[in-house]
Amino acid sequence: MKISEIRKIAMAQGIQPKKLNKAALVKSIQLNEGNFDCFGTATAGACDQVNCSWNEDCIKQSTAKVA
Repeated sequence: MKISEIRKIAMAQGIQPKKLNKAALVKSIQLNEGNFDCFGTATAGACDQVNCSWNEDCIKQSTAKVA
């Protein structure tokens, strides 16, 4: 998901995106939604938070760090 889309989601939830990077912004949204703020921390390309709306982007972010 593009950062501009993430900023819109954040603002809709009352979060001011300011100059947060993608990971920090998504983590803020995760906390606001009552979830763990774990975006980009999946290990070995796996995450047990299957109902998280950020799951697909999270896995991509996590595997990009390893590569």
